[in-house]
Parts: sequence; C-alpha cells; structure tokens
Amino acid sequence: MSIGDELGAFAVRGDTALTIGVFDGVHRGHTHLISQLIGEAASKGLLAGVVTFREHPAAVLSPSFQAQYLTSFEDRLDLLGQTKIDLAVPITFDRALASLAAGEFISLLQENLRMVSLVVGPDFAMGRKREGTIERLTELGEEMGFTLKVVDGLKDDKGHAVRSTTVRSALAKGDVERVADLLGRRFTMEGPVVSGEGRGGSLGIPTANIAPPSEMATPGDGIYAAYAHLDDHKMKAAVSIGTNPTFGGHDRTIEPFILDFDGNLYGSTLRLEFVRRLRDQVKFDSVEALLEQIDRDVAQTRQILENATPC
Repeated sequence: MSIGDELGAFAVRGDTALTIGVFDGVHRGHTHLISQLIGEAASKGLLAGVVTFREHPAAVLSPSFQAQYLTSFEDRLDLLGQTKIDLAVPITFDRALASLAAGEFISLLQENLRMVSLVVGPDFAMGRKREGTIERLTELGEEMGFTLKVVDGLKDDKGHAVRSTTVRSALAKGDVERVADLLGRRFTMEGPVVSGEGRGGSLGIPTANIAPPSEMATPGDGIYAAYAHLDDHKMKAAVSIGTNPTFGGHDRTIEPFILDFDGNLYGSTLRLEFVRRLRDQVKFDSVEALLEQIDRDVAQTRQILENATPC
C-alpha cells in the first residue's frame, strides 16, 4: 500500500494540526510536544493528530541498524491515545517514503489529512535526506499555505533534552528509576513464558523465563524489584537479567521469581513493570551463597514493593 493509500484510509472530519515522528516510548518529551500540539489545535479550532511511523526510519535506511524499541507498536498507539489527541495516524516508513521531498510529503498530508498546521520540535527535519529543515519548512508553509509552530524541547533536571536515545541509555545501565522519570511511568516489557533449564525449580526458587521480541529494549543485566502482570493479576517479583554467571551460563535470560505464586505459567504472556534495580549479577563461590543472597533479594523486593508509590 502506498503512503497516499495509507493516509487516504483515514476519514478526517475537519482541518488538522499535525506532528510527525516515531514517538517510540511516548516519553515526557513527546507528551510535552503533543500537549503543545493540542493547545495549538484548540486555539485554531482544529483537530490534533499524530502521524507515527510504524518502523524506525534508521531500520529502513541502514540495514545494519538494530532497532531497540521502548514500546511495542500496539502500546505506542495506546499511549498516544491516552494523550487526548483526536487521531493517531500510523504509516509505513519505506524507501518510497524516504525518497519524497519535504514538499511532496506535506502535499500528501494536506490532501489526505487536511493539515493546515504543523507542530514540531527544534531539531525536526523531514523529507529526502532530511532536507525539510525548520528553515525549509517555514518557506514551504508560506508557499503551500500551512503554519509552522516550533516547540522548545523538554529538558531533564540536568538540562539535557529528553529523547528516546536518553531513555534507552538509562535503561541499558539498569537505571529504571531514571527511566520512569523520563517516561512519566515505569518501564514495562512483556513476552511469553518459555521453558528454561529448570535450575530455579530444583533450587526451590522456580522462575519464569520471559522471551521478549528481539527488537525490544530490555534493562541492563542485574537483579530488579518488579511487578509481574498476568491478565488482571498484579504480583510481586524479583527479576534476574543476565547470564547466570554462578552456573557458567552464556545465554542472556530474563527470569522473574514471582513471590507467593506456585501456578504454571508456561505459554502465558507476562508483562514486567520495573520498579528498582537491586544489584549487579554476581558469580558466587557456591550455590549456598547464591541462595542466601536470593533470600536477601526477595526480602528487599518485598520491602520496596510494599512501599512503592503508584507511577
């Protein structure tokens, strides 16, 4: 399906103010931009819409790029919907779209989505080879009859711009509390429960092995206090991420030990909500030393989660 066909599938009931991007993670920088979009639309009697690319452009333009998404596409649309925009428009980013000049893409937005206002961040660029800079879009606005509003980017407490790359960097370090601050909510990830080596069960600490999609970002190696969501049930969990160095493991696993639970989870899908990182993974000298540390981890997890505030 061409970009024109994708855009044409939306029945827009009025003129729109739009913003464009991937919006991976729908973090606080994104919601800041979207709040400005909604304000711009309201002041002009327009509908507020977000055009979001299904794929990260870099994944299309650079075959070596390994996408590490903070949210699944479905979660992204759900989070965008929670911002109170009037419409979210998912489109496929492919080489055909990448080859369009900025003016050609704008024309499609005007024809199909009735765009009369474009709201963007200060570093925004669009079109073939990113030729649609702020300066060029200002010129196109005068030529093509749309207004351009440039919104200052949101900065964190250290004065750094809040970006998806910033969130991924904090996540890779295991700093899930900073990630929660940047996202405006706790980081979650999900995947099916798959069979593992069964070592946890033999030690009296049965764990579930979660296998998230390979393109999804995960926290750095370590031990975490988290909630495990199964359907409508929310349970406390101590989560180990890493290679199980005490046993000479090589494959990276994500293993939640769900507290006070003895059911069978195989085949289920678990969503993990990370609250705090407890410690690094450690290679212990004995299984007994490992089990003693696990007891401490479980006790600390209980204390943290019993006192955790909603996020």
